[in-house]
Amino acid sequence: QVQLVESGGGLVQAGGSLRLSCAASGSTFSSYAVGWFRQAPGKERQFVAAAQSSGRAYYASSVQGRFTITRDNAKNTASLQMNSLKPEDTAVYYCAADGNDCASYAIQEYSYWGQGTQVTVSS
Repeated sequence: QVQLVESGGGLVQAGGSLRLSCAASGSTFSSYAVGWFRQAPGKERQFVAAAQSSGRAYYASSVQGRFTITRDNAKNTASLQMNSLKPEDTAVYYCAADGNDCASYAIQEYSYWGQGTQVTVSS
């Protein structure tokens, strides 16, 4: 069982940066893939980035080159560094964990989810 808590969201101007954090409980987190997803009002939840337990990372094309996912298995944490933010990045961002360590873009592969943190980018 893994519990996830996100933090670090907020309001930022376009072009700015934010760093989201995901704190996990449970000794097995280090063997799980961790993913970041986002959901804007009236839209479906979408994949942003994911990292396998090894640290190998995958990104949605919309954030490639601007966002970086990292994890610290010793501290049971994961982070999403978001640079060059755009108004279209505005959404609730969720951290998720996948016990199969696939780092998939598919929502259904993730068994554990945080409560989400709001990111708002003003133009």
